[in-house]
Amino acid sequence: MLDLTVAELKARLAKADAKELVALKRSLVAETRKGVLAALASAEKRVAAEQAERQRLEGLFSFQAQLAEEAGAHVVAGLDEVGRGPVAGPLCVAAVVLPEAVSIGEPLGDFPLHGLNDSKQVPEKERERLAEQIKAMACGWAVEFVEPQFIDSHGMTAALKTAFSRALAALEAQGLTVDMALLDGNPLHFDERERNVVKGDTKCASIAAASIVAKVARDSLMTEMDGRFPGYGFAGHKGYASAEHIAAIKEKGLTPIHRATFCQGFLQESLF
Repeated sequence: MLDLTVAELKARLAKADAKELVALKRSLVAETRKGVLAALASAEKRVAAEQAERQRLEGLFSFQAQLAEEAGAHVVAGLDEVGRGPVAGPLCVAAVVLPEAVSIGEPLGDFPLHGLNDSKQVPEKERERLAEQIKAMACGWAVEFVEPQFIDSHGMTAALKTAFSRALAALEAQGLTVDMALLDGNPLHFDERERNVVKGDTKCASIAAASIVAKVARDSLMTEMDGRFPGYGFAGHKGYASAEHIAAIKEKGLTPIHRATFCQGFLQESLF
């Protein structure tokens, strides 16, 4: 290895997987060039991070597999909601059925769901990449919206039950017979197949996948609404009660996509 240039060794170290790095490190035991030593340290840090990420991903899939095995379930749907708290825009629920057996390849970059996590923990561009990959590899997926008027009339609990029920029905319309429906958080009692997992979007692969798909779908819709209702900033805050959004409500009033029951306080403040 000592006959290779610093640039050549840097290039090899930058691409090395865990097995290759062990061999390279052994061959570089007598290396003294600072550039090579720095590249070696960087490669060790990268590989350690990749191994930790691989273990995290394996944990997401093994957790779900264990739940399915305990229940004797073969078709497991993960469901998650986005948009419970905004004052504008719909509630969005996604349901995803991932393949029963998923292999995390070597190197990790070959695994299509690299970075899968709770949507709040994933940067926007990564969410968009993951959403497309999830849809491509899933056995089935569905997105359901519940409009603000329904939320105003029936309340959030009814909206959640309606959205989750519609999402499961949409999977069944695709020919899937769902044995278990995994939900993040507290029980809703909307279906006998329901199984609740606290912090499920960080523990369970299909719930995390549903979280990503729902977030991307709702964000895209709210960006579209920004064009239909300019001046409210929907593309930025996605309907949440930011200072900009509250000011726009007070100045311009409500749009058809606002949840009137969520905005009463802002409108009352503007009268005084």
